[in-house]
This record gives sequence, structure tokens and C-alpha cells, in this order.
Amino acid sequence: MKDNYKKRLSAVLVACVMSLTLCPALFLLAACVNTDEPNDDDDEDEIVAEVPVFDSDVRLTDDGVEITLPVDEDEEYYDIYVSDSAYGEYVLTETDYGGETYTGDEIMAYYRVEGKRGGRVVSTATYSYEKELFGENTIIFSPEDDPDQVQAVIDEIYELQRGSNNGQFTDRRYALLFKPGEYSSTVYEGYYTSVAGLGFAPTDTYIRRFHVYADIASNNNATCNFWRSVENIEISSSSVQWAVSQATSMRRVKINGNLTLHQSGGWSSGGFLADSLVAGTVGSGSQQQWLSRNDEWGRWDGNNFNMVYVGVDGAIPSGSWPAQALTEVATTPVIREKAFLVYDEAQGYGVFVPDLRRDSVGISWTENGSDGTLMPLDEFYIARADRDDADTINSALAAGKNLILSPGIYELDKPIQVDRENTVVLGLGYATLRITDENRDTLMRIADVGGIKMSGILFDAGTHSETLLEVGEEGASKDHSTNPICLSDLFFRVGGHSDEPTYAHTSVVVNSSDVIGDNFWVWRADHSYGVGWDVNVTVNGLVVNGDNVTFYGLFVEHYHEYQTLWNGENGSTYFYQSEIPYDPPEQSAYMSHDGTVNGYASYKVADHVQTHTAYGLGIYSCPHNPDIKVANAIEAPANAGIYIEHAVTVLLDSNPCLQSVLNGHGNKLNSMKSQINIYDGGVFR
Repeated sequence: MKDNYKKRLSAVLVACVMSLTLCPALFLLAACVNTDEPNDDDDEDEIVAEVPVFDSDVRLTDDGVEITLPVDEDEEYYDIYVSDSAYGEYVLTETDYGGETYTGDEIMAYYRVEGKRGGRVVSTATYSYEKELFGENTIIFSPEDDPDQVQAVIDEIYELQRGSNNGQFTDRRYALLFKPGEYSSTVYEGYYTSVAGLGFAPTDTYIRRFHVYADIASNNNATCNFWRSVENIEISSSSVQWAVSQATSMRRVKINGNLTLHQSGGWSSGGFLADSLVAGTVGSGSQQQWLSRNDEWGRWDGNNFNMVYVGVDGAIPSGSWPAQALTEVATTPVIREKAFLVYDEAQGYGVFVPDLRRDSVGISWTENGSDGTLMPLDEFYIARADRDDADTINSALAAGKNLILSPGIYELDKPIQVDRENTVVLGLGYATLRITDENRDTLMRIADVGGIKMSGILFDAGTHSETLLEVGEEGASKDHSTNPICLSDLFFRVGGHSDEPTYAHTSVVVNSSDVIGDNFWVWRADHSYGVGWDVNVTVNGLVVNGDNVTFYGLFVEHYHEYQTLWNGENGSTYFYQSEIPYDPPEQSAYMSHDGTVNGYASYKVADHVQTHTAYGLGIYSCPHNPDIKVANAIEAPANAGIYIEHAVTVLLDSNPCLQSVLNGHGNKLNSMKSQINIYDGGVFR
């Protein structure tokens, strides 16, 4: 399979070179804007969107890359060195160079320019088209790099991103990308960092060790280890520690030893593992809950509140619910693994989109890669937060480009509009969309079109945002069953990052049908800055109005009313984790059903819904006011097509606020936990 992809990538490179010959000014995408004359049927007043073009110190030419050298009276001339990689060996290629620009014939090479005066080096700068493409915070490693330099860069970024004060709510974002090959590195990963291999298969990129530590407290507490991911990489060490909680993602990883999901038994509250192969044992330890989807392993050890396995090929602990908090679903009904960036040394970059799979078990890949489609990079607009805004991004999308969001904070004064069928939107390094005060609408709006693939984005609320993501317009009714919308690793936040008050009526609204959500954390912040009942104000977290919507790994927490409200038919949830809000000031402020029922259910299936399925639901409580009560953690109608398997409520402190698991029912096991087995068409069994 991989050989065929490389042949296609070679053809893509030829096309890119031809494009460069025709329009070298479009350095960012190496592609031309369509300037054909309109047809007779075209509207004469139609404005054809153009792909934005920015000035740069590095631009493509017919012969390679042209570098604009510093204009500074300190430099009399330059020595120029070239390397195949950022941290490789630089070789002197020009000495005493006196021009204002320099042309290099290797497009993806790195050029180190030493400005000299009187024989003395007075300035040093490194130029690269690769860096120009993906921005300063996308760090690209090559197996040709000096291992000590690679390790030093990894360690430096980790120190910036590791701790509560340094990293948890910083605006710094990083993607650490490893070209195919072998690395002796130990990768430590902190907040807002993505680590990924650039091969067609995880086995193309091999690193020695990988660890995520519980750094923010002295008691090994990982419950705030958010916002980090690793994917498409092989890890050789005998033990990998992935001590994480919400808004994290381990995908498409091969681990040649054991995987530990906690740190020395300290609290942890994850998590998500998908499309990964673990040769040894996965030890969940203190993890409160976890979703594993389409994984393979030797065995799984441990369980706590709610462990869900969907389409997994591997041994799990024996026993049944509720003695063992395990929910197993044999096959994954429908899934498309997230798209990912790839690099081939001979041919360059592309984006690989895996095929849709139905009724699948186990991983999607072999050592030859996966079934899917390779998209050339010239079909993408690569946005950078230091120069792009809603207008430039929307212009590129309207011109027919797909979108890569490089790491950074994108301040948006209007929504991003994704209107074209089959558009791919790929975020790198926890790229963050943040609403400005001028935007009282939403951050992103997806039209009711099929085949959208979106992943890897953090959405931040503003002072008055109606929503953060809308999928399909109100009343959307198109059938996308053969080409569903796939949304992976999307995270939403109201408050937490700023002292400013925030408002978002509903963080996510899904109006379209045939939508797959794969790892969502929808979070009204409960700690840090700008947090309070009347400070970060919301109504609902997720509202689903479309039919045939499926979620794998849905985390929704702390909203003022229903955390999740499901209005569409034939919906499915595989794993749900939620905490009710901590901060209702009094019971009268937290009443549902026109003020007649204590609190709001976390998971609400609307009374009119006839068909809905959910597996493995966990709802937890820890209100500050001991007088707060919540009548039902889950509410669902007694219609024949409603099926809920395995639900649990847990009291995270001594306040017994959750009064039932579902519709007034729940088998009381002890003072902290209540569970139900199956709710089927109104019957508990």
C-alpha cells in the first residue's frame, strides 16, 4: 500500500513544481488560484475568492527558494551554510556573499546565514521553507539531526509546558513532528503539545521513550493533565507512562512494552486510546474512567468507575457489571480515523485521510500503512496565527482549499465557514480558536454537507458567544449516511484561560445527521481564571438535533443546565463522562422542568425521541453547597427504542446530591456509588 502512496506523492510533487512555475508568488501553498474567465452562466457580479498571499523572507522560485537577507548596516557580507534538517550538520556553501537575496536549490533544506563585518560574526539566522510553511511552533525533527540537539529542544519545550503555573493555561502551543526514521530521544510531553510521526504507518517513526508525568502536584495527581496528544509513532521502551485526564488523545501508536495510565496510583481522570497496538499490558490503575476503541493489546489490567471497550482485540478483565465496571461492545459500528500529516523524504508532504470503516475490530493499519486517500499539500491552506484571521481563512476555504491550522491562538471576530463537501480541517499542536469581543456568534459553522473531516482544535468562548461550533444549519435534513461528517479530538472551553467573564449559550450544536464525534471534551471551566456561577455563564454543553449521530468518547462537564441534550433520532453514545456543576449557589438557581425538579440531568434524551442507544455512562458530583440536589443523573423516555447499558453515579465527596441514576432508579451499592445495568424501553433489568 505504501509504495502506491509514494508513487502518487511523486505525481503530486510534479504538479506542485508546475504550479510553482506558473505562480511562484503563492509560496504558502505552491498552487495557483483559478483565474479562468467565467462561463456564460456565471453571475457577472460573483466575487471569486482568492487564496491569501503573504510577504516572506523565504519564497519559492523556479530554481528552489529565495531568501531575503537582513538589511542591516552591521552586515558587510554573509557566510551561508546548508543542512538537510534543522538540527543536522550545516555545510558551508557560500562565503563572503554580498547580495541582498540568496537562492538555494534545495526546497526543504535549512539555510544558516551568518552576517559578518570585519571578519567577525555579528548576526546569525536560520531560514527554511519548511518552517515558513508550518510556523515557528511546529518543530520538525529528522533522523539526520544531532540527537543531543533534538533532546535539548524537547526538554526546553517540556519545561515551558509542564507545570500548573507554567503550562496549564498558557497561550503557547507546540507540535513536535518526527520525520520517518529512528530516534534515540526520550519525549516528555506537557500542556498544549502534540507529538506525531510523519510516516504512513506508526512503525515508520521510532522513538526510544515517551512519558507524561503528573507534574502539577506532589501527590501524583494527574486529574488536570489536559490538552496533549501523541499519534502515529512507535515507542520502543518497555514501559510508557501516559498519566492523563480529559482533552487528551493517544492514537495510532505502537508500544513495544506496557502502557501505564496513571502515576504511582495518584488520581487520574481520563481518557481516550484508539487505533493503537500495545504489545504488553495496559494498566489503568487509578483511572476513574476510560474509552478504548479499535485497539489491540496483550491484556488490560484494572478498572474503577467506568471502563468502555469498543471494537477492541485484546484480553480484558473477567467479570460482569457492576462487580467489574466494564462495558464491552464487540465491534465499532462506523468510524473514520482522523486525518494526519505525512512526509516522504523523496517527495515531500501530504495529508492522509483513512477510509471509513464499518463493524470494525482492532487497528486500521499495518506496517504498510492504511487504506485511504493521500491528499497533496497544495490542496491545503496552512494558516498561521501570527498573520491569519477569519477573513483570510474564509477566503482560502471559499477558494476551494482544505485547511491546516498550525499551532497558535487564532483570534476570530467572525465565524469560520466550512461550506464545501469533503473539506479537511486539521489542527496541529492544539491550535486554538478564540472568539473576540466583536464576535457574538460562533467560532466555526459547518454547512450541512457530507464528508467533512475535522480534528485537533481547541475552541475558546468569548465574552458573549452564542455557540462555539455549529454543525449544519437549523433544520438540516440531508442524508450523509454514505459519507458521514467525522469530527475527532475537538475540545471546547468556557472560562479558565482569562480573568474576563465568558458566555456561551451552547458550546456545540449538531444539526446535521450522520455525524461521528470521536473524542470530545466540552468543558465549562471549574478552576483557574474567570470561573464562577455568574462569571463563565452557559446553558448547555452539547445539543444534538440531527439523526444518526454517534459519539465515541464524550466528556461534558459543569454547564448550568443539561450537559448533553439529545433531540435527534437513532443517536448512539459509546462512553460518557460528566460532572454536574460544582457551583450552583442555591437550589432555586438550579431547577429543571419549569422549576419543579431538583437540578438538571447530565444526559437528557428528549421525551419525543423514539430510538437512542448509550453504553457506559458515568456522572459524578461534588457541589460546593451541600444543600444542592439533583433528582436524576440521566433522563430518558420509556419508548421502545431507548436502550441504555451500564450507567453509574459517583459522589466525589460526602454530599449525596445525586438522588438517582436514571428516572428515579438506581441500585444503591454503597455510600458513594449507584449503578444500573440495563434500561430497555422503559424496563430496568
